[in-house]
Amino acid sequence: MDKPDVTLERMRSFVRVAERGSLSAVARELGIGQSTVTRHLRELEEAIGVPLLSRTTRRVTMTDEGSRYYADCVQILRLVEQAGDEARGARGAPAGTIRISCTAAFGVLHVSRLIFAFQDLYPEIGVDLSLTDERVDLVREGVDIALRLGPLTDSSMKLRALGRSRRLLVAAPAYLAARGRPSVPQDLSGHEGVRMSNVAGSDTLVLQGPDGERHAVPFGGRLRVDHGLAAREALVVGRGIAPTHRWLVDDLLSDGRLEAILLEYEPPSVPLSLLIVPERAGIARVRLLVDFLAERIGAIPGIEPPRP
Repeated sequence: MDKPDVTLERMRSFVRVAERGSLSAVARELGIGQSTVTRHLRELEEAIGVPLLSRTTRRVTMTDEGSRYYADCVQILRLVEQAGDEARGARGAPAGTIRISCTAAFGVLHVSRLIFAFQDLYPEIGVDLSLTDERVDLVREGVDIALRLGPLTDSSMKLRALGRSRRLLVAAPAYLAARGRPSVPQDLSGHEGVRMSNVAGSDTLVLQGPDGERHAVPFGGRLRVDHGLAAREALVVGRGIAPTHRWLVDDLLSDGRLEAILLEYEPPSVPLSLLIVPERAGIARVRLLVDFLAERIGAIPGIEPPRP
């Protein structure tokens, strides 16, 4: 029986299984049967002549030989993809798919529209937009770029600072009419707060005053949510006061459904960053989307330019 060849298809299956640690997950991602993924891996190991993966009932991990081969495969596949981009670029038609991860509410209200505009400019580029507030592993999930709000700890990614997201305190007019309008930060302790359950320390509200002084006040309430759109809805119907991103409520402030309070006291702004998987940064369509988002994102309400 002839020895199998090393093919790009088999190599791609190996790389994704190595990154995700699951044959079934890769089969769903690639739209093929799990038996096909298993066959790709078996044939690749036969072609190479060494075991690349160690399989248990719970997880698939790389052998030492597999780890070294994986690094080379990533570079080879990246070069193949870039070569295709170069060829397509010669006829002026960037193509292919970009996978982007984004904070859920920000993606629904603003980023999705930017993606629509980007695809109008580049109709042959597909976009897979994943909306989640979880900090996903970009490599494991096959994501090219991610838009993230808040401090970052992943130093292995390329980072592009897009700006800072301003926040403010808001409430519905009906709530303020019933419960009174706070005039100083200390008044907030007697009010209902709409808090985010996925934000650490939400039981204390930190505000910066007009002279730069810092105010930390207890912030309670009967409602906690883990999604920005749920907080937005709770505020509109008068469930309480919340510190919120300007981009989340700008339209509601404009039409009077919400009011800003304690305007001279602001919660700290939050950094907005674009993370790029280093191996994907050189791909033409990824560069196009990164530059497009960096140019357009500053027009979103409440997004301020990056600090020097």
